[in-house]
Amino acid sequence: MVRGRGIRLAQTLTIALLLMLLIPSGLALARGVHVLAAGSALTSAANSVAEVDPFTGTGAQPGSPSGYAGGDTFPGADVPFGLVQWSPDTVSYAPGGYWYPDNRIKGFSLTHLNGAGCPAYGDIPFIPYVGTVKESPAANPSRYIATFSHAHETASPGYYQVALDNKVNVELTVTQHSGLGRFTYPQGQTATLLLNVSGSANGTHDAQVKIGHDSISGWALSGGFCGAKNTYKLYFWTQFSQPFATTGTWHDKALQPGNLNAEGGSPASPAVQQLSTLLKQRTSLPPSATQLHPATIASGPGSGAYVTFDTRASSTITAHVGVSFVSVANARDNVEQEAGHNNFARAQKQAQQAWLQRLNSIRIKGGLATQRSTFYTALYHVFLQPNIFSDVNGQYIGFDGNIHTVEPGHAQYANYSGWDIYRSEIQLLALLAPKETSDIVKSMLNDYRQSGQLPKWSLANSETYVMVGDPADPIIAGAYAFGARNFDTQAALDAMVKQATQPNNVRPGQNYLDELGYLPTDGHYGCCSFYGPAATSLEYNTADFAISAFARQLGEHASAQKFLARAQNWKKLFNPATHFLEPRNLEGAFPASYDPASPQGWVEGNGAQYSWMVPFNLRGLFNALGGNDKVVKRLDTFFTRLNAGPNQPYAFLGNEPTFETPWEYDYAGAPYKAQKVVRDVANTLYTPGPGGLAGNDDLGETSSWYVFAALGMFPETPGTADLALASPLFPEITIYRQGGQVIQIYALQASARTPYIHNLLLNGELSHKPWLPASFIEKGGTLNFTLSDTPDRSWGSDPADAPPSAF
Repeated sequence: MVRGRGIRLAQTLTIALLLMLLIPSGLALARGVHVLAAGSALTSAANSVAEVDPFTGTGAQPGSPSGYAGGDTFPGADVPFGLVQWSPDTVSYAPGGYWYPDNRIKGFSLTHLNGAGCPAYGDIPFIPYVGTVKESPAANPSRYIATFSHAHETASPGYYQVALDNKVNVELTVTQHSGLGRFTYPQGQTATLLLNVSGSANGTHDAQVKIGHDSISGWALSGGFCGAKNTYKLYFWTQFSQPFATTGTWHDKALQPGNLNAEGGSPASPAVQQLSTLLKQRTSLPPSATQLHPATIASGPGSGAYVTFDTRASSTITAHVGVSFVSVANARDNVEQEAGHNNFARAQKQAQQAWLQRLNSIRIKGGLATQRSTFYTALYHVFLQPNIFSDVNGQYIGFDGNIHTVEPGHAQYANYSGWDIYRSEIQLLALLAPKETSDIVKSMLNDYRQSGQLPKWSLANSETYVMVGDPADPIIAGAYAFGARNFDTQAALDAMVKQATQPNNVRPGQNYLDELGYLPTDGHYGCCSFYGPAATSLEYNTADFAISAFARQLGEHASAQKFLARAQNWKKLFNPATHFLEPRNLEGAFPASYDPASPQGWVEGNGAQYSWMVPFNLRGLFNALGGNDKVVKRLDTFFTRLNAGPNQPYAFLGNEPTFETPWEYDYAGAPYKAQKVVRDVANTLYTPGPGGLAGNDDLGETSSWYVFAALGMFPETPGTADLALASPLFPEITIYRQGGQVIQIYALQASARTPYIHNLLLNGELSHKPWLPASFIEKGGTLNFTLSDTPDRSWGSDPADAPPSAF
């Protein structure tokens, strides 16, 4: 549990040296027996939850590029993959709803995205207020904000608490489809609760609220993610622990005491609308924190309800709230099935147990307290999204606008940050939660059947077309490769092939790929937020390789060969005169004067950063660049800055296009440099606390990079389970898979300052290869590392030991 900015971690246990006395260290290493030094800490099954700091990423990391400096996370109550994330929203803008430097809360809303970079959801804010409502909150929203101090704020997985300056103590916990709120008011004063049903993060097209005897229900119609035209409708139903003393509603400027119904939408504040437009493609970001975090409240249209309670018998009011994207009746059923018979303490305990089950899928020993907190916080963030979208009864609203029902024992999922999560998050989810990840893929196939296309960057039950590429291909192939296989693989391959070969809105410019092999800078694309043609070309190449890898695993050799060949179109962007991948026009010309630091033609990056993005054929890329020696020197220059932003010709490890690049040293005969860079990134760009993330968490993708870095491995090649190696951060790591496989990683000397591999045993056999085959993930196994603070330049340097590339 975390209170304010301080981290209160569970007390650690001391490990005895008895085994070191009984077993010679060399023999222990050879047989896979790892002995921890005295004073090491054991992360027990009980305290992995205590290691998590939900405030991590809610502020900005000093020195990070403007517009990318915050993790955009939220600290509120949630459970793994939960439909409800009940969390505070500050007055100052933040895509996750909560900006740590602000001490003003405008409400506690029921839905959030973790680190999306643009605002979304933030639906149905609850506003506890002390006093009588005398003015419409739409006319004067500032009247109803509450200030607070971080010293009086607490968060842990599944629980959030804050004592507001108005003397109301707020506690929140959740189940999978519902939440429980406990509001304790000061004695002897008017206890009021407002529900701003039109107060979604991007405003609402319309909203409705209805007050009952002791319940409030309604819906909000919102959307507009990153300036897109998507919409969704969220229903809610809330029952309170006592009847209302008084009731009322508001609509625009009109306050209506005693009224029971209201309807009307509200736009987002003008400052937020302007910023959302800028964030849509990140082409022109304002430089100051004030411009990046404007006020999200403004007087204008809007509607909501307010009620008061008689607190003479009890000053604590409990709310059981359910949400649904289908109906108010389903929202009520979600409450009655999950939370209706729960008291707050029982629900909180169940949420904690759900988190224990997930977090304990990886057990670590040793390391510093800050490292353990960073690790388990990252793993916590990985499990937040995608979200369960179906209700307790299995119903969900489809991409076709109709109500569908999933098979018993399964769930429909939503919210796919495709451009982000295909790189390492989906692999980690498949590794640790193959059952749920299989349902995630099934959900994507359901979306395809209902809409004719696989999700790209979808929110709820609609496509936003935010970002570029065709990320569903590496998502599905990566999930399958890492063990999530309970879905219709033939239907998946058919959908992937069709989407990659016929005109559609997910892959604009397919005609240019067929004719030219790349997307020209002066082409006509027609729709769907298309931009960054050079970056998009490379994304299509990666997607094509993923189709090839998936088809090969299914024995579909013709498709495998076809898309493997097409994936090599990255060569069409290679300029032999400059040795960079560059944008090209319709006539095939490269820019007359090329600046690798320019973002022109790229997406959230530049030519220097994207010139490494051929993760499936690095051998081919390195040959084109002049061989390993030249590649290593160029990588050395590239990594002189680790998080330079999109306008500098250096690494940008706060954002996805550079995530794969540190591991490329493994392919160039210099694994020791990969080990150093990965450890430097883990040491400097990831920490506990509000400034603990160097960039948007992007629905868990950034956090998943850290988890893999701490394990000492990374899924470099999309669509396969091959793993490029760095070195583990902790002396002992055990991964428990749902199928019973166990992966054990031992590294006695592991620390922040000892990244270099001097020896590796793979299942007891000496290995000089800086990578692991897919069989290791499938079957499990044991790794024994000998690490040092000085590099071993020879280990893994033999070209024959390099990881495979797909020519």
